[in-house]
Amino acid sequence: MQASGFDELAFFRAIETSGARALLIGRRALIALGLPVMTRDYDFWIAIDDAATFNEALRPLELYPTRTPEDARGKGRYVVEGDEHVDVLVARAVGTIDGHISTKKFGARPRDADDIRWLEQLRTSKP
Repeated sequence: MQASGFDELAFFRAIETSGARALLIGRRALIALGLPVMTRDYDFWIAIDDAATFNEALRPLELYPTRTPEDARGKGRYVVEGDEHVDVLVARAVGTIDGHISTKKFGARPRDADDIRWLEQLRTSKP
């Protein structure tokens, strides 16, 4: 088995310089904050009008969308994939920590309990 040549810094830089309104969410966001959790993929929220911009930014990294921007707007989500897997949520608004905690409680998966604890800590900490 060969390791992927994926360059995470180039990935984040491509998104940042694209101008797409994109927000890293999920467990990778918790890792970026320094919390000791594990995950294998990336999750992003993007503004509803920025799917094409987001997709074009990742094309040079050989990451390709599973839906057209029009389909993504209709479905509310899609995947960009290649050497890495990126779940993309397309929405008009950004959720809150409390809303994310409620969603995790509803999901009731084993890892959701850990995420809830970390999110509650994040909610009470000062920036």
